[in-house]
Amino acid sequence: MSVHTDESDADAVVRQRALAGRIASRGRVDQALSELRRLEQLGAPGEAAAVCEALARLWAQGSQLLRAIVMCKHLSWLDPGHKRTQTFIANLYARYPASPTEEGGDRVLDDLELLLPEREDSVAVPLFSMLSQEAFAALLDAVEVRHYGVGLPVIREGDQGSSMFFLVEGRADVLRLLEGRGAPAESVGEGGVFGEMALLTDGPRMSTVMPSTPSVLLELSRARLTEIAQTYPLVERVVRGFCRKRAADQLMRTHSIFSSLRQAQRRSLSREFELRRVDAGVALLTAGEMGDGLYLLLRGRCTPYYIREDGQEIPLAVLREGDVFGEISLLLDKPVTATVRADVPGVLLKLSRPAFERHISTQPGLRDALTQLATARLQSTARLLSGR
Repeated sequence: MSVHTDESDADAVVRQRALAGRIASRGRVDQALSELRRLEQLGAPGEAAAVCEALARLWAQGSQLLRAIVMCKHLSWLDPGHKRTQTFIANLYARYPASPTEEGGDRVLDDLELLLPEREDSVAVPLFSMLSQEAFAALLDAVEVRHYGVGLPVIREGDQGSSMFFLVEGRADVLRLLEGRGAPAESVGEGGVFGEMALLTDGPRMSTVMPSTPSVLLELSRARLTEIAQTYPLVERVVRGFCRKRAADQLMRTHSIFSSLRQAQRRSLSREFELRRVDAGVALLTAGEMGDGLYLLLRGRCTPYYIREDGQEIPLAVLREGDVFGEISLLLDKPVTATVRADVPGVLLKLSRPAFERHISTQPGLRDALTQLATARLQSTARLLSGR
């Protein structure tokens, strides 16, 4: 009798692995979840859990971490006490067996900087794997699986945001419609990441992300990140390092003032930018003082003020997402001509004066682009003041 049972168990394992292999070969999370639900409806939740575990392992071993995480989340729903597969994936992907010390954390961020920006998933996955095994498992537990159909926005421009997303499967369009910015044709593919600035500060979403195909995503909220960071502080540091690197890399690729730089030069310069959060009302530059760096506004809104001799503040053109400022003082080596104050909480990239001098002095094309920007800004200010 026991032999028959053993043979039945062995046959079941073979069937489960074969089914998992067939599903994995299709490479589709939505199809996998449909198959698992069918098993559940047939009254075989145990078999569904076994197939789910096999799928998670297959995808993890096949360098498809995000899909493996989706399977882990479904496995936790099928079997709430299951931890074996999460541990297996953490052992496979987490770079560190134990949480690094504070000094070790600096080395982790240095390692993060070495990653190349050309492929989205080369950066997104290390957001998980630049961690200890325990922190990795905690982050895996914190993300939630989301499903979106075509035409249902994941995030909406102007709405308050408090989470970031990983696109596991599908494709989405990134639309910018407010403030006359138009709707540039950008898209996010599998392995892409968006919304990460919402983990750093309050503020409105800077774009609408609309799925163009049925999509599966993982969502990480600021609340869950804060909760994890209480036990694993390095998680928050890695997220901040990820946001800084991603923003700086994108800046190097897309902003016109850096178009003259070669790829290696962009990569070198991007590492010099510091990510800064700023509260409303804080002065980033003060008229009459020497500027301390070049700023790029990632999130929020700032207003420059020309200060008259009688102390009256005259507002100039508002600075918005993507705007650069601080270049005039750096280029002319003179005090700042206008005070720049944050109107709302925001996030910026800052290139310090020493880093600016170290890089800009050797890049005539970049200096010319900044000089043109500074000249246009000075002329615009002069016209505005002359009309008062």
